[in-house]
Amino acid sequence: MAFNYAIALTGGIATGKSTVASLLALNGMRVIDADSISHKILDASSSWVKETFGDEYINGSKVDRTKLGNLVFSNIELKKKLEKFLHPKIRLEIEKKSIKQDSFEFPYLIDIPLFFENGAYDIDESVVVYTPNDTQLQRFMKRNGYSKEESLKRIASQMPIDKKRDKATWVIDNSKDLKYLQKEVEEFVDKIKIKYKK
Repeated sequence: MAFNYAIALTGGIATGKSTVASLLALNGMRVIDADSISHKILDASSSWVKETFGDEYINGSKVDRTKLGNLVFSNIELKKKLEKFLHPKIRLEIEKKSIKQDSFEFPYLIDIPLFFENGAYDIDESVVVYTPNDTQLQRFMKRNGYSKEESLKRIASQMPIDKKRDKATWVIDNSKDLKYLQKEVEEFVDKIKIKYKK
């Protein structure tokens, strides 16, 4: 049985989830990263991608994720096809890692970008990395170099960040600078340690 001690770490595009995951690890928390698992599985499935979407989405032996992302974000049917193929494989790998982590009998985090959207994981507690909408948009445009229109389309493909914040057990506020974020992460880790008496 997986996920006994799991806490879902989630947020929105460009809210700073990867930074928070790194800071949590620095503060002694264990983190399973669904994104890196999905990247590995996608690259291992490059022949399926080539067959399904075409040669132009392969770069050497790897999948051109940017190109493939642009395609599926502009076509809902193709996005569903990709997710139907990837998600069960990602879940299986996360479950394996989760069972191993449960053996330590102390909370760990599973970084799941679409935790609320997909409802695929039976995890009771969650922490959301929160950034206000306008900051999220600015950060995404700056990080990815996309137009405002393309950025809004990507952000709109996920549940609004305010809604995620309202559903979460805990919130880590990433609306200010890195020093403030570090303090937020440390406070969250302290709450977990107090709750689980470690």
